[in-house]
Amino acid sequence: MKEGRERLPLSVGILAGGKSSRMGQNKAFLQLGNERIIEKLLKEFEGFPEVLISGAEKGIYEGLDRRVVYDENRDIGPIEGIRRILGEAENEYVFICAADMPFVSKELVSFLNEFISSDYDCYVIADEEHIQPLCAIYKKSALPVIEELIQNGQYRIRELLKRVRTKYIPLGYTCFDKRIVKNINTREDYHAVRKPFVFCVCGYSDSGKTGLIVKLINEFIREGYSAAVIKHDGKDHVADKEGSDTARFYEAGAVCAAVYSDSSVLLHKRGKGDAEKLLSFLRRSDDPPDFIIIEGLKDSGYPKVLVHGAGALPDAIDDGEMSDNPVKLICIAADHISHEQVKYPLYRIDDSRGIFLCIQDYFCL
Repeated sequence: MKEGRERLPLSVGILAGGKSSRMGQNKAFLQLGNERIIEKLLKEFEGFPEVLISGAEKGIYEGLDRRVVYDENRDIGPIEGIRRILGEAENEYVFICAADMPFVSKELVSFLNEFISSDYDCYVIADEEHIQPLCAIYKKSALPVIEELIQNGQYRIRELLKRVRTKYIPLGYTCFDKRIVKNINTREDYHAVRKPFVFCVCGYSDSGKTGLIVKLINEFIREGYSAAVIKHDGKDHVADKEGSDTARFYEAGAVCAAVYSDSSVLLHKRGKGDAEKLLSFLRRSDDPPDFIIIEGLKDSGYPKVLVHGAGALPDAIDDGEMSDNPVKLICIAADHISHEQVKYPLYRIDDSRGIFLCIQDYFCL
């Protein structure tokens, strides 16, 4: 690999023709956050000159505004998708990944590109336990071998890697985490990569948000889930207990004051609050919670439980702002609204059990 070498133009191929039999539904369309996995991958690869999708049947991926190629040899696995993508790609080298690998990044592709030379036909990531032939760069020179294998009824990708010149690139020697090659095969895998589940409890001041969150925490604990809470304070009243050591350190001008014990940690840090940074911190902790509840942040893109104490319907419902994007509203908690007035799930504010079950159903748990 030459230092400073200009990267070769790469096409990208996404293998989305699997049956998803263990999952029970098309894995490419599984939701992560506010988008489907296939959409997440397409967004990640926007800067590449060409992105192809390999599908088994027509009519599934046409709405994604990308070129779709279809299997000609049915039910023989990903080797057919690789064959079709390599045959149709404009560039000599193609990065190919599976549609159930949501964390693959353009940085990983650029890293693999640096290894391309005339010595190899395939460049495959390998971690401590597995090789990853569905996260690899293939050269068009591999096509005759693929076609011969298919003709002989040999469909295993490992056989292809034995027959062509393959370079294995250990993931452990890169800056990338093992999560980057994680794929989703089962519902258990799916729930694991979605954790933690984030939603907001929002509403006007004194509408009952805090009380509902306390009850929801109890419901989560009762069902074996862990929960964390982030509160947005629009009045900037964040403070430690008056007169405590940490409060005195902070008032003296310390950038950060923290106190810890064997059972808890309290951190008070100077600077602008940022919900996304707090979420990132919780997600990356050694033991991330199953759920993160944000009190407030009604204008965010996270799903919401809307708490409405009394009076007129909130403008967000009246003017249709949420009506046009129902994925953002889990349910409404209110005592003065009838089911005829809204099309969303509606619960009394004190019905924490019903609201909990609605949240659980929303996240398909």
